Amino acid sequence: MKKFLLLSLLPLFLFAKDGKTIYAETCASCHGENGKAETGVKLVVKPRSLHKSILTKKQMFQIIKHGAHDFGARSDIMPSFKYVYNDKEIESVANYISNSFNSNIKKKLKNLLPTQNISVEKQKKMLSIGKNIFQKRCAKCHGIRGDGESEYVEMSKANSKFIYPYNLQKILLTQNQIFLFSKYGSKYWGANKNNMPAWLVKYNDYELKSVAKYIEEKIKN
Repeated sequence: MKKFLLLSLLPLFLFAKDGKTIYAETCASCHGENGKAETGVKLVVKPRSLHKSILTKKQMFQIIKHGAHDFGARSDIMPSFKYVYNDKEIESVANYISNSFNSNIKKKLKNLLPTQNISVEKQKKMLSIGKNIFQKRCAKCHGIRGDGESEYVEMSKANSKFIYPYNLQKILLTQNQIFLFSKYGSKYWGANKNNMPAWLVKYNDYELKSVAKYIEEKIKN
């Protein structure tokens, strides 16, 4: 019986592809063989450089499996591969990307996060401060509800410079990741353009952490 089960499972191991092979066959055409998105592919939204990705392995797995649109992207440029590869194969791709292109991400994030503690009194004000900044700055593109629907987005369609702000209700990013994304901007984290600007000059860490907290607790579903 055991011999029969081993033989029946053998084809699965024979035909299962490793992450490096899948990346070369499926991902490299957009993200490049070296993960830096240095390709001639013409897309509305250029793929991100994976060397700068802020995503963890688990988050990469979800994006590869379900596609970026499921997690807030306004375009379907990064599709779902759940009908192409099984979970084990998708996990192997996420591992390959993380280990080959972005192995120092945890250390990088840790070094960029502020270590100063926020007093209890200041913590009580964070949601209010975050809401005010969000409505003043972020809602212009992401919409007052954070769903990526705004007057500015509609205006951008008319002048052929359409921007693609994320639906923040669906994003995978953690509160710390939202803070770092807001502080340093999208280009710092691998995007081709800086449509999402860096706010580190305009706001201090406490204010940006307040925005991140507001998005995490009041915007994300």
